[in-house]
Amino acid sequence: MSGVNEIRAAFLDFFVKEGHAAVPSSPLVPRNDPTLMFTNAGMVQFKNVFTGVEARPYARATTAQKCVRAGGKHNDLENVGYTARHHTFFEMLGNFSFGDYFKADAIDFAWRLVTKTYGLDASRLLATVYHDDEEAFGLWKKVAGLPDSRIIRIATSDNFWAMGDTGPCGPCSEIFFDHGEGVPGGPPGSPDEDGDRFIEIWNLVFMQYEQLSKSERVDLPRPSIDTGMGLERVAAVLQGKHDNYDIDLFQALIRASVEASGAPAEGKARVSHRVIADHLRASSFLVADGVLPSNEGRGYVLRRIMRRAMRHAQLLGAQEPLMYRLVPALIREMGPAYPELLRAEALITETLKLEETRFRKTLVRGLGMLDEESAQLSEGDTFSGDVAFKLYDTYGFPLDLTQDALRARGISVDTAAFETAMARQKAEARAAWAGSGEAATETVWFGLRDKAGATEFLGYDTESAEGEVLALVKDGAEADRLAKGESGFLIVNQTPFYAESGGQVGDTGVVTGAGVKARVTDTQKKADGLFVHAVTVEEGELVPGLALELKVDHGRRTAIRANHSATHLLHEALRQVLGDHVAQKGSLVSPERLRFDISHPKPVASGELVGVEDIANRMVLQNAPVETRLMAVDDAIASGARALFGEKYGDEVRVVSMGANEDGKVFSIELCGGTHAQRTGDIGLVAVVGESAVAAGVRRIEALTGEAARKHLAERARRFEGLASELKVSVADVETRLAALVEDRRRLERELAETRKKMAMGGASGANADDAVRDLNGVKLLARAVEGIEMKDLKSLADAGKKQIGSGVVAIVGVTGEGKAGIVIGVTPDMTARFNAVDLVRAGAAALGGTGGGGRPDMAQAGGPDGSKANEALDAVAETMRAAS
Repeated sequence: MSGVNEIRAAFLDFFVKEGHAAVPSSPLVPRNDPTLMFTNAGMVQFKNVFTGVEARPYARATTAQKCVRAGGKHNDLENVGYTARHHTFFEMLGNFSFGDYFKADAIDFAWRLVTKTYGLDASRLLATVYHDDEEAFGLWKKVAGLPDSRIIRIATSDNFWAMGDTGPCGPCSEIFFDHGEGVPGGPPGSPDEDGDRFIEIWNLVFMQYEQLSKSERVDLPRPSIDTGMGLERVAAVLQGKHDNYDIDLFQALIRASVEASGAPAEGKARVSHRVIADHLRASSFLVADGVLPSNEGRGYVLRRIMRRAMRHAQLLGAQEPLMYRLVPALIREMGPAYPELLRAEALITETLKLEETRFRKTLVRGLGMLDEESAQLSEGDTFSGDVAFKLYDTYGFPLDLTQDALRARGISVDTAAFETAMARQKAEARAAWAGSGEAATETVWFGLRDKAGATEFLGYDTESAEGEVLALVKDGAEADRLAKGESGFLIVNQTPFYAESGGQVGDTGVVTGAGVKARVTDTQKKADGLFVHAVTVEEGELVPGLALELKVDHGRRTAIRANHSATHLLHEALRQVLGDHVAQKGSLVSPERLRFDISHPKPVASGELVGVEDIANRMVLQNAPVETRLMAVDDAIASGARALFGEKYGDEVRVVSMGANEDGKVFSIELCGGTHAQRTGDIGLVAVVGESAVAAGVRRIEALTGEAARKHLAERARRFEGLASELKVSVADVETRLAALVEDRRRLERELAETRKKMAMGGASGANADDAVRDLNGVKLLARAVEGIEMKDLKSLADAGKKQIGSGVVAIVGVTGEGKAGIVIGVTPDMTARFNAVDLVRAGAAALGGTGGGGRPDMAQAGGPDGSKANEALDAVAETMRAAS
C-alpha cells in the first residue's frame, strides 16, 4: 500500500467505513470564499458548513482535496524544485466533523489510521498540542499511549487555527514523523525545529470557539473537526523517502520529462525536472478547472507557473515545446482519481502547447537581454528593477522568472524599483484613458479598472460563487454605499455573471450577503475586462469590502446557453445549404429567442429553411459534447474555426466545437467567448420562425429553441388543426383543399374582372357604348368614368374602346375606393398624327390634381388624388382635342 493512489484510496476507505461521506474534491477556484485566489486546504469547500450558512445531508465527510499555493499570501512558487517539500499543487487528505464527533474520536481515528492502516512505527511518531489544551494532551496519552516526552506543548499561533479575525477557531494538534538521528533538525518547538528530521504529516484542528472580537471568544454550541494530511508528505514517509520528489508519482513524471528532453535528472538538470513535474500538475489541474493563461488574476498566476516550467525545459535543452508531451503521463498517474483531467485532456494539451510555442518566440530575446544587462554583475549584486520591468512588459517575463534565472548566480532583483515602474505605467495608462474618445465619457470605469483589476469570470463552470465588493457606482461616480431602494452598479473581484458581448446578453440574478439582498438586472463589460453589475438593492445596503453570494438566474442562463449553441448549429447549417459565402454579420442571443444576420444575396426559400432546420436538429439529436479549447487566433482560423463579424480577438481565443458530420469531422467550430450548452441535446429543439431582409445582401434568421420552440410548434399545430376543422377535412387534406379553394377564388376573380370591364364599356354587347362617344369636329372621343376596376386593367379597357370606335380617341378614368383616380388615353393609329396620347393624359391628370403622365403617342397613363373630378378630367381631354383640331 505504498503507492500514492493506494495511500489516497486507503485514507478515504478508512473514513467511509467510519461513517464519513466521501465528498469529491472541490475546484481549485473557490466559489465560496472571495478572499482566496485558489483552494489551498480541504476545509475551503466546507467553510459555509462550519459557519452554519449551509447545511449538508451528512455530518461527517472525508476528501482528497486538490490544492494550489502559488499566488497571494500562500505562494510557494519560488521554492519549488529547490526544496524537498514545496509544491505549487498538492493533495490534502482530510476528515471533517460538522458538530458530530470531537477530539476523542478525531485522535482515535488519526492514530488508528497511521499506525494500523498505514502501519507506521508508533515509536517514530510524536504529537503537538496547543499549550493549554489539557484535553488533547490527555487523549494522546490515553488513546495513543504516547509518553509525556512525545506530546509537545506549543504556545504559539502555529498551533491555534482561526478562520479570520472573527469566526470559528480552535487549538490544533499535529502528528510528526521522526526520520531518525541521521537527519539534522530538532522536534517542533525546539531551536532546531526547521531541520528536516521531524516532519509534520497531519494537522488536526479542534474547532471549539467562536471569536466575536479581538477580546471576546465564546464556546461553539457544536464543536467541529477539520484535519489535513499532505498526501505527498505521507507518501514519502510510507515509501521510505525523505524527499517528496522521490515518491512514485513524481518519479513517473520525472521519467517522462527525462524521456521527452533527453536530459538525465542529475546535477543542475535535477531541479529543472522537479520544477517541470510539479508545475505540470498545477497547470493541468488549473486548466481542467477553467483557468486559462492571461495577464491578470488567476490566469496570470497560471501563466507564471507555465512559463517557469517552460524556462526550465529550455534549460534542459528542449528545442521544441515539451510540457504538452507530458500530459499523458500525468493522466496515467492521476486520471483515475480525478476524471476532470480525462475530460479536459485536449484543452490541457493545446493550452500548454500554445503557451510554450508563444513563449519560446520571446524567450530567446528576453534571455539575451537578461544576459546582456547582467553581464557585469557578480554574486551578491542587485539586478535593475527597471530592466526587470522592461522584461516583464516587453517580453512577458514574470518577475519571479527573472529572479529564478538570476538565482543560480546569486544575484537578486530590485523589486522596489520594479513596483515603481509598474505603478508609473499604470499612471500613464490612466492619463491616456481619461483624455480620449469614449473613455473620456466613462472615466469612472477606467479608474476602477486600474484600481480593482480585471474581473475574474467564473461563469463557464458555475452559476453561483462568492465575491467581494470592490467598488460601487451611482449617478456616474464612485459611491461608498448603495442603500435599500437605490440602483447603481456593483463591481466584485470574481463573478459567475456573464457580461454582454459577442451578441450574448448579460446575465441577471441576485446577490446576497450579511443582511443585504440586491437584484442584478444586467451585466456589462467596461474598460477591458471590468464586469459591471447593474443592481437594485432590495434589502440592507451594499458597501465595499462586503462578501456576497452571487447567483445567476439559472433558467434564464440555461435558455441563453441553448440559444447560443443553436446559433452555431444554424450558422453551419446555413453554410451547408446556401453555400460557403454565408458569413455571420451580427447576432443577438437572448433567453427568449436568437437571431443572427448572414450575408446572402436573396431571400432564403422556405424549402431551404426546412433543410437548415433539419440539419440543425440532427446535430441536436446527436447529443454530442460541446467542447472548448484555447488556441492562438491564427491557428484557430487556420484550423477552420469561424470568426464572428465585428468581434475583437486577442492572441488567444476560446474555440467552441460541437457535432459531427457523416465523415466524422467536426460539424461546427467557431471562435466564441460566450456560454454554451454542455451537450447539443441540451438545446432540445430548434425551430426557425423568421427570415427577412436587413440590408442589401444581408438576411436575418430568427429561431427558437427548447421549450419556446416546442410551444411555438404546438401552437402552429393547433392552428392547423383548427383550419382543418373549419374546412371540414382531415389534417392530411388541408393543403389539397386550400389549393382548390385558392384556384376557385382566382377563377372567380378573373370572371368578375371581365364582367366589370364589359359593364364599364357598356355591357356585354357594347350596345350602350355610343352613349359615351362624343363627336369633336368629326373625331370620335369615347370618354367614360368607371369604378370597381383595377388600375392595371384601364389599358385593356382603352384597347377595347379603340376597337369599338374604330377611329378616334378613348379616355378612361378609373376611380378607386379610396377616392383616388387613374386616367388612360388611347389613340387609334390613324389619329396619332393629330393627337398625342401623352399630351392628352397630362391635361386630364391636371384636372384630377395630378402632375405629369407618360407613355407613347398611342397610349399614355397618369393619375391624380381627386377621383371626384373624373368628369372634369374627361372634359379637359375633350377641350385639349378641340384646341388641337
